[in-house]
Amino acid sequence: MDRFHIHGTLLPGSEPQDFWVVDGRITFIEVEGAQTLATDAFVLPGLVDAHCHVGLGLEGAVDDATAREQAATDLASGVMLIRDCGSPADTRFLQDDPTMPRLLRAGRHIARSRRYIRYAAVEVEPEQLVGTVRDEARSGNGWVKLVGDWIERGVGDLAPSFPAEVAAEAIAVAHEEGARVTAHCFGEQAVTELVDAGVDCIEHGTGLDDATIARMAERGVALVPTMINLDNFPTYAAQGAAKFPTYSAHMLDLHARRHATIGAAFDAGVPIYAGTDAGTVVAHGRIVDEIAELARIGGAEFALGAASWRARRWLSADSLGEGASADLIVCSEDPRENIDTLRSPGQLILRGAILGSDV
Repeated sequence: MDRFHIHGTLLPGSEPQDFWVVDGRITFIEVEGAQTLATDAFVLPGLVDAHCHVGLGLEGAVDDATAREQAATDLASGVMLIRDCGSPADTRFLQDDPTMPRLLRAGRHIARSRRYIRYAAVEVEPEQLVGTVRDEARSGNGWVKLVGDWIERGVGDLAPSFPAEVAAEAIAVAHEEGARVTAHCFGEQAVTELVDAGVDCIEHGTGLDDATIARMAERGVALVPTMINLDNFPTYAAQGAAKFPTYSAHMLDLHARRHATIGAAFDAGVPIYAGTDAGTVVAHGRIVDEIAELARIGGAEFALGAASWRARRWLSADSLGEGASADLIVCSEDPRENIDTLRSPGQLILRGAILGSDV
């Protein structure tokens, strides 16, 4: 493997320095004979898509070749670590592939029977939830994904998938198995119940109120709002308008106040991370779009950290320290000044290998 030298500012820092890459790892000890790859650069750790679905398509599980293509598309956008938030496909083969992003898997979504996207989830009744959570905790590598709410046809609106006390027992079982639990939540009731039940992360979070936001901030419960998927709420509302007008109006209301809701979570100090929800209606490779949306909430440095150094710390992944894996994005301009710089970086480096180059 080649040895090379970079001089630049390591984000989120402000002072340029020299570092080297040797045997796929970062060192700040000078390496003789190393090729200088960049000077006066801006370097940030490889991006994180903290809500992504590798192996999932519009009709359920995709084949291995398609799953690999999805992961490669994410990698080309700078994503070098994926937290896969539920997939019906067994994508463990990608975990051992050094040419693909690192992959944290949640196993399959766990949903209430006939109350989620067809083919995507393990669908269970409340009495089966605890055992299924235990199985999925063992199937994944660190996470379990619950579908916290979905439209209930008898009610005609969003409703929690599982009773709060059963969800709390299931979350405790996941923790016993060494897994963290995240939950899809659009509406108000489920997100409040699941935060109270001890969930570790909320996906979307459009139904958050001030009291629940305060509890999340106090307990360090993370939020991955998937801003570019929230843009699809009017489409979801239109699809359900004829049969479920209450649901449709509810989704439009959640959409209208999405920036205010996520902004309130930011203001309260809830840890927020970037995730695209790629896999069905959202295409893979859109992490920079998500960063740009998060920048509207808290500014460019916040948004970049949500997709890079802070997200890596949250997921216990290497960043830019001595001996860390060289998973880097090298830019000629400071992405804190212009996020679009990430759309055409100078180099993407994965495990010390420069992507798309013979250097």
